[in-house]
Amino acid sequence: MANRSRKNLVPEAGPALDRFKYEVAEDLGLAGKIARVGWGDMTSRECGKVGGNMVRRMVRYAEEQMPQAEKQGG
Repeated sequence: MANRSRKNLVPEAGPALDRFKYEVAEDLGLAGKIARVGWGDMTSRECGKVGGNMVRRMVRYAEEQMPQAEKQGG
């Protein structure tokens, strides 16, 4: 398997995405387990729930912003 490095396209976004990840985990009731065992001992399913919900929320946010951008001529 190829050795991949995980680089953000916008490095400044890293801390915000981390905060968002913990916010989503809190909403899903996983924050306590993460605090106890860390991300490395979370199941794939649990991590997938967090990632999937992050994407869902980002898409929803983008969709909500599109009508406003169209009104502003952009």
